[in-house]
Amino acid sequence: MKRNPREANQIDEHVGSRVRLRRQLLKMSQEKLGDELGVTFQQVQKYERGSNRIGASRLFRLAGVLDVPVSFFFDGLTAGPSAGMAENEQSPIVYDFIQSSDGVALAEAFSKITDSKVRRRVLELVRALAAEQNASESGEA
Repeated sequence: MKRNPREANQIDEHVGSRVRLRRQLLKMSQEKLGDELGVTFQQVQKYERGSNRIGASRLFRLAGVLDVPVSFFFDGLTAGPSAGMAENEQSPIVYDFIQSSDGVALAEAFSKITDSKVRRRVLELVRALAAEQNASESGEA
């Protein structure tokens, strides 16, 4: 069955997830973003899920409201051989994490640490905790 070219696709989902990420980092509600764009919060929800496409002029306006370059919405996509665009293989793990409230909070807090040695120690702590959990789940502990 041939896909409708007007239907939303994986790129629309990716762009929507980037809209959601930036909105959450700014602690902006869907209602506030909708007001800024002149659309309902339900429309913002549809954009963020990728079920509705975001037109070029609206994407440009979104970039202004969210204070990012338009290219921000396409970060993480690479040109694919036949699909036109495809996400790299590690992206789903990163996107699932950063779209969670814990992921946003952790990224926000981590970015406020300016001392590189402290940042490295936090990373080492997280890796050690993950290894410890994996070991206990597999019965090695």
